[in-house]
Amino acid sequence: MATSAVSRKKRLRREAWGFMVGSTFFAVGAVPWYAAAVGPVWDSLTFFVGSIFFTLAGLIQLLLSGRRPPLRGASRADAYDWWAAAIQFAGTLLFNVSTFAVLLAAYRDIDEPTAGWTPDAWGSAAFLISSALALFAAGRRHELWDPDARTWRGTWLNMVGSIAFGISAIGAYVVPATGSFINVQWINLGTFLGAVCFFVAAALSRRGI
Repeated sequence: MATSAVSRKKRLRREAWGFMVGSTFFAVGAVPWYAAAVGPVWDSLTFFVGSIFFTLAGLIQLLLSGRRPPLRGASRADAYDWWAAAIQFAGTLLFNVSTFAVLLAAYRDIDEPTAGWTPDAWGSAAFLISSALALFAAGRRHELWDPDARTWRGTWLNMVGSIAFGISAIGAYVVPATGSFINVQWINLGTFLGAVCFFVAAALSRRGI
């Protein structure tokens, strides 16, 4: 096997592991009994660490050999694929900011609504847009520079996970009149289910399914 092919395979493994580890941290952080057991600072730190793994995995995905801004002459599938990775990476950066903000608030013991992680609406929207573009790319797999870059199972699981994160973001909206979240259960359940979907999608991507 050529050196470049070996290097790319290793990076794909790291990409999958990054999403799997990040998803695990998010899933654990969303479990109410865990949050109650460790307290707001450690729960917030759990989400922040998970967001770092998401970002590292997203960066690896974006920088994989062949991933570049789509130039004139590139297939439509490659364009969708690249923009899906780029927008997803931007979403992970937004999650870095939102998780760090909650961690800082918890550390300073600021009296404001918190759920370990206040789901970021912009980050969740970026994940939804990315998942939609990935579905377009998966529908034209034969045109991709790497036909295994997008699979139907993994891509749909990522879409379901993004929808779940979107629901958690809606639940995290703070009602001005009451100063509380719309629905804490939506936050926890949406985050947990979304993380599980991302974990399974990443695990399947390691097998090319």
